[in-house]
Amino acid sequence: MEVKKENELLEAALEKIQHRKLTKQKILQRVVFITLGAILMGIGLEVFLVPNHVIDGGITGISIMLSYLTGWKLGIFLLLFNLPFFFIGYKQIGKTFAISTLYGIIILSIATSLLHPVPAFTQDILLATIFGGVILGFGVGLVIRYGGSLDGTEILAILFNKKTPFSVGEIIMFFNLFILGSAGFVFSWDRAMYSLLAYFVAYKTIDITITGLDESKSVWIISDNAKVIGEAIMHRLGRGVTYLNGEGAFSGDDKKVIFCVINRLEEAKLKEIVTEYDINAFLAVADIAEVRGGRFKKRDIH
Repeated sequence: MEVKKENELLEAALEKIQHRKLTKQKILQRVVFITLGAILMGIGLEVFLVPNHVIDGGITGISIMLSYLTGWKLGIFLLLFNLPFFFIGYKQIGKTFAISTLYGIIILSIATSLLHPVPAFTQDILLATIFGGVILGFGVGLVIRYGGSLDGTEILAILFNKKTPFSVGEIIMFFNLFILGSAGFVFSWDRAMYSLLAYFVAYKTIDITITGLDESKSVWIISDNAKVIGEAIMHRLGRGVTYLNGEGAFSGDDKKVIFCVINRLEEAKLKEIVTEYDINAFLAVADIAEVRGGRFKKRDIH
């Protein structure tokens, strides 16, 4: 009985912790930006891409083609096809993600329905493809950045990933190549190629929107002048550094390893500092998706 009671208390405590994760301010912020993101995606679709018979990848692309073939509104297919992924996301990823996704999909469906009568902003296919891809990508990126999703393909890929040897990215790519290729049979092959271009533009815009323009980078430096280089980085870049103890595999010599995090605008300056104090220093720079804590100041959106 005591063990059961302890378990119940533990579960209650965990439940309270989960409910405290999102404050009212954070919830409002999430609602506002998911709403904005879904509306922007609707504009990208109904005002630029759909009137010019250019599609996006994933469930959205399938919905656009079926809407064209049946004459039904795009919003109906977007809601019907993405709805099952709400339940899958609830089980696989969590309640907050699922609710955010459902809300975003509902707003997207309403937005596309309301914008359907609006005439195309441009009849130039290339302009429609590029600007439609940018607006759509920015909208999707906002929704993802604030904890939701507007397309069930990613969730489906996660499920397939558990049962196949392919990565999530490879599965999504396979789905989208099949879907974008299908546009050639439904519309025309030049529209299929424009759709591929729109997908690429949207993908890159999503990436920029999620990571931000102040993309962070991790830096590893191995040098005999590690202390001097570290001091220079701290004073000239204003970045904190961490010294690690290493050992050369071939020489067996003890080495000081510098680790620090910078933004992409500081990369050139850091390379200049390293070269100035040790032209033969080993330097490795890598992209980082997210940085939290420590002395590294980066805007926190969650």
